[in-house]
Amino acid sequence: MRDTRGRVVEVDSLEDLDRRLAAGPTSLAGWRLNSLDLTAYTEELIGLDVAGATFLGCTLPPGLAASLDARGALVLPTLRSVSLNSYRTSLYAPEDLYDAPTYLKTHDAHAYAWSRHAVDRDAMLARTLHDHAIDDALAEWVSGRQLVGVMGGHALRRDDPAYADAARFGHLVGGRLTVATGGGPGAMEAANLGAYLSGRRAKSLAAAIRRLARVPAFRPSIDDWLAPARGVREKYPDGADSLGIPTWHYGHEPTNVFPTTIAKFFRNALREALLVQICGAGIVFLPGSGGTVQEVFQDASENYYADESSLAPMVLVGATYWTQTLPVWPLLQSLAHGRPMEKHVHLVDSVEEAAAIVGEAAR
Repeated sequence: MRDTRGRVVEVDSLEDLDRRLAAGPTSLAGWRLNSLDLTAYTEELIGLDVAGATFLGCTLPPGLAASLDARGALVLPTLRSVSLNSYRTSLYAPEDLYDAPTYLKTHDAHAYAWSRHAVDRDAMLARTLHDHAIDDALAEWVSGRQLVGVMGGHALRRDDPAYADAARFGHLVGGRLTVATGGGPGAMEAANLGAYLSGRRAKSLAAAIRRLARVPAFRPSIDDWLAPARGVREKYPDGADSLGIPTWHYGHEPTNVFPTTIAKFFRNALREALLVQICGAGIVFLPGSGGTVQEVFQDASENYYADESSLAPMVLVGATYWTQTLPVWPLLQSLAHGRPMEKHVHLVDSVEEAAAIVGEAAR
């Protein structure tokens, strides 16, 4: 969680800075000033002890950066060649990523293109700083929430009955728990959609799915795929909170617009680890392929070594799929045998059963 008092203090606005300076501090040790225009603060900063302070992407008048550096502050400049704010202080909303009528002109598309081509040290630093900032903002956002993860195939089409199943799960649990997904298309979009509409009746969800199914996949056109989703958001602008954690590593798979909050990372490994870590109410695994199988055993590893107070349900949905198509269940069952995690792994055939399990565990 971002610190607002104590040894480390995040200062994210000029209003907050003015308030703190009015208290008469003599030292800024431990202060982290993020993306502020400080051109009018030369006199104040010259008169303060800045050793131990950090200035992240701040606008500074000529000569002040050198003065701050010489007096013990860490000054990390804005990286002008980068098409993103490496020091952002909040998570994304769908409108932040899709900020233009056509996908190729959006921030999301520009950031993905930049990440594929920018390989110098400045770019590497920018990506690292960005992901650190998102990690920090995510820790604050999840505090006090009970999150249940939903993982499944990105290639699931909107007109597939399994898409409606995933949406129904999000709809069933969204009023009690905060749904978290990988933020992409397919099963992830479906679960976020269901959660988004969890405050409305099932017939509204069914109508939304029918509308989305007119464009069942994001290929060949992301714009065509986005259009009905934007239409659903416009019709129901007051959706319930849910979380998406996508990555530009898979930038060719577009982020869905139904999570109200999006933590988008450049590093996929960090994103995968965090998604497993924050889902204290458990994770539901819908049918998927390589990525979903990886996530099953990543979560299994967490539960295998966890103490009993930290165990969370693992629910695999689809007995035939997980025992025959991809026989993950026998190995998972063997791994759990005799361990405290054994009673926390489940194989079910319906999303209703899965919703009942995570709902009971979260009480």
